[in-house]
Amino acid sequence: MMLQGKSAIVTGSTSGIGLAIARAYAKEGANVMINGFGDADAIERERAGIEAEFKVKALYSGADMSRGSAIEAMVVEAEHAFGAIDILVNNAGIQFVSPVEDFPVEKWDQIIAINMSAAFHAIRATLPGMKARKWGRIINTASAHALVASPFKSAYVTAKHGIAGLTKTVALEAATFGVTANAICPGYVWTPLVEKQIPETMQARNLTREQVINDVLLHAQPTKQFVTVEEVAGLAVFLCSDAARSITGAIIPIDGGWTAE
Repeated sequence: MMLQGKSAIVTGSTSGIGLAIARAYAKEGANVMINGFGDADAIERERAGIEAEFKVKALYSGADMSRGSAIEAMVVEAEHAFGAIDILVNNAGIQFVSPVEDFPVEKWDQIIAINMSAAFHAIRATLPGMKARKWGRIINTASAHALVASPFKSAYVTAKHGIAGLTKTVALEAATFGVTANAICPGYVWTPLVEKQIPETMQARNLTREQVINDVLLHAQPTKQFVTVEEVAGLAVFLCSDAARSITGAIIPIDGGWTAE
């Protein structure tokens, strides 16, 4: 198993892309800490299921990704439990859809905090250990919106463009320490986050549910198919492999051709 003996933190991983990545790492032998909000019993079932299925150690942290101190405490907890953090996946994210002039200020602040600043706090806390051990993988879940914009998503697009810049900067700083930093940029993936924004987009654009799915979401992707969480997780695993050690500072689309247009 490729990641035997390694340990990973995956933020925003109680469902969707993050959970798929955590499970893929555990399948490769890594201990994992999952993080996020949700039903406590459902989260415990996922955590225990990872341990039982893959025979690794799995922890859960309910750390609030909008608070730097909580993120730092989560990293300390994981380091104490696992001995080291070798892989960090900054995946936590929220969305809100609104015209910029009507965009609630508190939603802007929350999206910037969780989608962008949280990655800074987690990297700041984990990078020293990775550099000291001369090995580390930092993977930021960005979005096709790190490369192109869409209307009514000012905070999200801003945060994801910021994640791209942070990824490149960290890659340059860590380049001689055996640590890579890359951003995965999925297009539309069928996850709870995407499903939740359908009613908001229906309201913002005065469209039906079917029109939002076909004319807004899948319109952007030449394949006319949603990206799967398993495809994103597969890329996240590859970026931790020895074959990927020269890939750093990359902003990698996995978007069905969206950003090729």
